[in-house]
Amino acid sequence: MTLEARDAALTLSLVGAFALLVTLHVVTVFGLARRRHFAAALGALLLPPLAPYCAFTRGMPARAAAWIASAAIYAAAFLLSR
Repeated sequence: MTLEARDAALTLSLVGAFALLVTLHVVTVFGLARRRHFAAALGALLLPPLAPYCAFTRGMPARAAAWIASAAIYAAAFLLSR
């Protein structure tokens, strides 16, 4: 694998993981608000790491797991790109 191909793959994975993380975060916040957990939704909006905790404790474990997985993928892609 050439350096250009490696850089392109890392860039695509970094952008894709970040887009997925932002999408999951917005979906989680709106899911909390739709279930009438307004304080949790506001807290998750202002403190993003609070989102998976609020989602897990309020009946959305799949969203919490997906949020954590996408954050881990983003962190790994970020560390590999340095």
